[in-house]
Amino acid sequence: MAIDYDVVIIGGSLAGRYAALAATNLHATVALVEPKVNLGFIYHYALGEIGKLAQRVDDAANFGIHFYTDTAQDYLNGRIPTTVFSEKCQISVEWQEAMLYTRGVVSNLQEQNSLAILAAKGVDVIIGSGEFVLSPHLAFAVNNRQLRARTYLLASGSGPAIPEIEGLQTTGFFTLSNIWQALSESPMLPKNWVIIGGVPQSVEIAQTLVRLGCSVTLVVKHAYILPNLDPEITQLLQAQLEVDGVRLLTQTTVTQVRRIDNQKWIQAGDKAIETDEILVATAQQPNIESLNLAAVGVKWYQHRLIVNDKLQTTNRRIYACGDVIGGYDFVNIANYEAKIALKNALFFPVSKVNYQCVPWGLFSYPMLAQVGLTENQAKHRYIPDEVLVLRQYFKTVTAAQISEETTGICKLIVLRNGEILGASLLGAEAVELINLIALAISQKIKINQLANLSFVYPGYSEIIEQTAREWERQKLNSNIALQDFLEGFFDFRRNWNI
Repeated sequence: MAIDYDVVIIGGSLAGRYAALAATNLHATVALVEPKVNLGFIYHYALGEIGKLAQRVDDAANFGIHFYTDTAQDYLNGRIPTTVFSEKCQISVEWQEAMLYTRGVVSNLQEQNSLAILAAKGVDVIIGSGEFVLSPHLAFAVNNRQLRARTYLLASGSGPAIPEIEGLQTTGFFTLSNIWQALSESPMLPKNWVIIGGVPQSVEIAQTLVRLGCSVTLVVKHAYILPNLDPEITQLLQAQLEVDGVRLLTQTTVTQVRRIDNQKWIQAGDKAIETDEILVATAQQPNIESLNLAAVGVKWYQHRLIVNDKLQTTNRRIYACGDVIGGYDFVNIANYEAKIALKNALFFPVSKVNYQCVPWGLFSYPMLAQVGLTENQAKHRYIPDEVLVLRQYFKTVTAAQISEETTGICKLIVLRNGEILGASLLGAEAVELINLIALAISQKIKINQLANLSFVYPGYSEIIEQTAREWERQKLNSNIALQDFLEGFFDFRRNWNI
């Protein structure tokens, strides 16, 4: 049987394009079949940055920066301004101007990751949707062609899974994949929002909307907004959400949605909430409906494809990565999976995924980042007495004091022998700091080596050094013999006749 390609990638996500570029860099023959890629998350991050800037301007008075009612010319002429806004000023975000900036960011990124660039580098780019066929051999049929390859990689992404709520479909709503593109054409941003669901992106969007001047209610069915995280970290983030003005309803289920007099109403638990718009952010489901997977022996369960630790599906020639295999929707995790799957697909299937050293981050305020095991996970996997929990708060960090971003905590989970098992950070620059800890875990660098590093001062990385030193303190406090020895040693030195 003639083989057209070393690998055919069924795309629809950035991970698909990432894998296609990686394959062609290895001089493999690769085809990328792609209907489209949704870059809506870039809108979100760009608007999140605008919201963050608006918040900083709003806090300017805390730094001694005031806004005057007099004209700039009066100020330049030396006349002393008579009226000063010493309280927080009212910030107005011009929606269309904000969207103009955001569209520019998205356009630049689309150009950098364009199909034209992939084609120029040797990827056979095929626009369209297709399906797997078995006759006469395994192939992927698209645009009246049958693409035959030694292996296939599913990187088709996911779409929103819409919950069955009475009246939701007829009332209308937004999802994570269409909210910003839909609003980009709107002359104004709707004022009142209800967000249904506690996925990471819903937390980010809730804070962004509040900072853009909206009223937001976040409804989640669990006791915490992110039930898979460290409860201590989650509680701090929930407290910050409420301080920011997000109305948070936990352990609450939305049972009904209605439109009354051109206004939307939501029944959440025992509360009836009036709102302008609804965002559904509950779960994602893989984009696999039209791929004819059952015919080629690929199985799935609920909202994910079934894969082994080599990222092979139940058909060993078909691999998968990213949203289609479940989990939180993070680009860096999807790209990590794409690297493993592609290596196995092009060479020998020996590489296995290891999520222990793959970090992920939430662009909330403060930022949240996680890598490896949480405290609860570590104590279930190891003998609890062998697990040490090291804590340090951002209020002890000089850089945090200077920028007035003292809310936050760093938790390192280690064994008594110094092996780092995981970390949870909530605080300024957490998504950058977590990369250093992820590197330490992957390279088996022990906690005492982090404590011995001399970080640039002042900087947020000081929090890692301070937290790592807690290991030495806890080790010393638990070793009575060593404490007695040190006390005797220094007593001897003090009394030694020089």
